[in-house]
Amino acid sequence: MILIVDLCHKAESLSKYEFVDPIASIVRRTGSEFKVRHFSELTAKEIERSDGIVLCGTPLKDDLRARRIELFIWIRDFDRPLLAICAGMQVVAAVFGGEIVPQPKIGLERIEILKETDLLGPPGEIEGYHLHNFGVTLPSGFDLVAGRAGQIEAFKHSGRPIYGIIFHPEVRNKWIVERFLDLG
Repeated sequence: MILIVDLCHKAESLSKYEFVDPIASIVRRTGSEFKVRHFSELTAKEIERSDGIVLCGTPLKDDLRARRIELFIWIRDFDRPLLAICAGMQVVAAVFGGEIVPQPKIGLERIEILKETDLLGPPGEIEGYHLHNFGVTLPSGFDLVAGRAGQIEAFKHSGRPIYGIIFHPEVRNKWIVERFLDLG
């Protein structure tokens, strides 16, 4: 079962339709079993029973999850596939000692994939949709997968299948979510 985590400021907010439901739709189309939960309602049992987790993005001015990082400490011990999108990437970076830094960006941009991974494939270039006010610094134990220093587009934990991407695959790159589902 894939656990899709809503990081928006409150459960069942209107933002869920923009940032969570499109991810759920992609997962549903693949036939994978999934459950959607708001981050404030997650239980240890749900985390333990999941085959993989997707941390979804949020609206530009929504930063509650960044002020509640302690609710995400479980990520440090998570050893199954985890895909952290935009705000989710910020959470993962913060949990592992990286910083959330100002980096506003809206719109389509070319993204340079620097390192081959099971999630993004071989080095090359893709176009991705950005909608964020913040980016991250590379946390210890993670490899830069796409972008460059100061403009991290994607990273991967060096020993576990934990990925962070700052752009929104639900807009232009649905194949990334599909590839994530194949990691488990």
